[in-house]
Amino acid sequence: MKKVELESFFKSFSIFFISIGILIGTIYYINYTKEIQKLDDEIFSKMKICSYDLKCEEYKINFVLTQEQELYKLYKIKDALFSYFPIPSSVQNRLEISLDLEKYNDIIKEMQKQTIIGLLFVMVVVLLLSGIFALYSLYPLRNALHLTEEFVKDILHDFNTPLSTLRLNSSMLEKEFGSNSKISRIQRSVQTILDLQINLRSYLNNVVSQKEELDLVELLKQRVVMAQISYENITYINRVGKKKIFTNTEAFSRVLDNLLSNAGKYNKTDGTVEIYLSSDGKVLSIKDSGKGIQKPQKVFDRFYKEQERGVGIGLHIVKKLCDELDIKVKVESEVGKGSIFHLELE
Repeated sequence: MKKVELESFFKSFSIFFISIGILIGTIYYINYTKEIQKLDDEIFSKMKICSYDLKCEEYKINFVLTQEQELYKLYKIKDALFSYFPIPSSVQNRLEISLDLEKYNDIIKEMQKQTIIGLLFVMVVVLLLSGIFALYSLYPLRNALHLTEEFVKDILHDFNTPLSTLRLNSSMLEKEFGSNSKISRIQRSVQTILDLQINLRSYLNNVVSQKEELDLVELLKQRVVMAQISYENITYINRVGKKKIFTNTEAFSRVLDNLLSNAGKYNKTDGTVEIYLSSDGKVLSIKDSGKGIQKPQKVFDRFYKEQERGVGIGLHIVKKLCDELDIKVKVESEVGKGSIFHLELE
């Protein structure tokens, strides 16, 4: 399952299980209190019968002076349950019939035990039903995601022909008329679409779960070389020493490519991009000397952008890929001084 599917599954499961669990628990509690009341009524009935024939071994019988005791009522005190009954032809005395509280508590404990066992059994059944319900409710989402992904993959595939034609013709125009700003803009736009195509393919291929140990230094060398080719006027400084990480190579490469590309794209002329690790080696940072971001808190939102260049989806894909890789990505930025993107690798 993808992360979004797992999230949907656990939310559906939790809502169903918690709501039904609360309902079942309430029913069992009400039933338990009724059982207690039923037990008390049963004990009182036996005491009442005992007051007529005095034949009741489990109850204690005593004669007490008449005070302010209420007749025909069950009392509960520290060590006993008792009730008072009138004695025929006697006004000064009353009959007191009591049950040892320890015996009463033993009965209560047995009732509690049976109630808990029954409740646990029902909750196990509810647990299984919750899982089935969550899986069943997940099918429409999975089908919708599958259809959407297949549609996007087909569109991406259909992009290849017109993009190849654009690249070929722009190269021919450059040879025929020489390099100029209009041809460069066409080439940059084509490259932007190609970058988006690569990012979307990486995200849709669902290979994030296939993780392996990779050499961060070697991977950064490769990605920095590619970024340097695209942004010749930007100086990329790689300060990362020996470091191994366990992640998905393709997805993490896409994250680095996006961050390094953005650091060059939105940098100032003859600017710098510095890549370095924190002192404990757990955080990889990419710092640029560019324009900075006015609203860093919105930079990972889909289609959000502060410049005319780009379509505002690159950093959104970075965030999605980082979520899939269990990597926390954060940004610090100051307008006019540049931005720093932090990747928490551990």
